[in-house]
Amino acid sequence: MFVGLRQVFVRFLGCNLACPYCDTPASLTAVRQCRVEQTPGKRDFVNLENPLSIEQVTEIIKGYDLKKHHSISYTGGEPLLQDKFLQKLIPMLKPLGPLAFLETNGTLPDRLINVIDLVDIISMDIKLTGETDWAAHSAFLRIGHSKQVYVKVVILPDTGNTDLSRVAKLIEEVDPLIPLILQPVTPYGSIRQAPAPARLIELQDLCLDRLKDVRVIPQTHKIMGQL
Repeated sequence: MFVGLRQVFVRFLGCNLACPYCDTPASLTAVRQCRVEQTPGKRDFVNLENPLSIEQVTEIIKGYDLKKHHSISYTGGEPLLQDKFLQKLIPMLKPLGPLAFLETNGTLPDRLINVIDLVDIISMDIKLTGETDWAAHSAFLRIGHSKQVYVKVVILPDTGNTDLSRVAKLIEEVDPLIPLILQPVTPYGSIRQAPAPARLIELQDLCLDRLKDVRVIPQTHKIMGQL
């Protein structure tokens, strides 16, 4: 939804899922150090000992030119696993200007309740790998609908019509105006192939039968080599 706008990424450790296309597998296991980029885009990282305190994270982010950033992205892993940390961190950073952007797998509605009043935008993934918790996604989207929210689905070569139809129906039942992003997977790890362009159009057509706003947007950070 916000391709091209600058964000500060605050990446949290840990996830309650294990997607085969995960592009940040290091976030799944405990690490003693975290990386901080000193200059945006230059990959001039320094290592700091984990865990960082709220005060440390705040001071690091204050070091960026926040007037030029659209939002601060709280991402992961799964950031809502650390909802208590978010409850303290977001109010420290909100006065600095950028919007609070939550990027989440949308499976923890009970934890979303704890931060919903603090966030501005929610990017909610629905992972069509393994057992999809449709009830949790529905409850999550109904809570998130009080803020600006969109749903994102990573499309694999074998993503089926039935799953995408169920995604579209779930969104439609909350609000058919909620945008849906179809993101073709970038080949990585065990994922060797991206879906064909014609297949993406087929799936977009399928979802547009129920929804008003369905967009195909690739992983631009992968294209740019910015991860």
